[in-house]
Amino acid sequence: MTRAAHRLPAWQHGLFVVVGVLALASGLAWLAVHYGAGAGSGSGALPHASESWLMRVHGFAGFGALFLFGALAAGHVPLGWRRAGRHRWAGQRGTGVMLCALAALLALSGYLLYYFAPETFRPALGWMHAAIGVAMAGLVLRHRRRPNAADTRSARLIRGGRK
Repeated sequence: MTRAAHRLPAWQHGLFVVVGVLALASGLAWLAVHYGAGAGSGSGALPHASESWLMRVHGFAGFGALFLFGALAAGHVPLGWRRAGRHRWAGQRGTGVMLCALAALLALSGYLLYYFAPETFRPALGWMHAAIGVAMAGLVLRHRRRPNAADTRSARLIRGGRK
């Protein structure tokens, strides 16, 4: 299977870009507002007026991301899994497995923050959720790029070849 046959359809790619940027931007904006001027700033302030709207946008993007990951799980992920064979962890190919794991952690930590996190654990869990989200954004960029010579070389070495 060629790399071109494994690309996302244009509608999925476009929606992933929109949803990903929306989730990342709203999450980072919420952190800036909450810890800069809102209740998390340590000044005893009430939540900033924009915090609730930023969370609504972030939650909307989160649900969109869950839908899109379901679409990926039906097509893109199984194709990549089969294509990688026994070399799933070599070079760039391992990023797909890591993205799936990070997506699961984001969904779980978001669910816990919304429904179960006691106030004592909420800040730490929130920062963990934010760190996973930022890491995922960086990993998506790495996953999208074409493999470089080092990735190809490491994959060959794992397979036992020389070229």
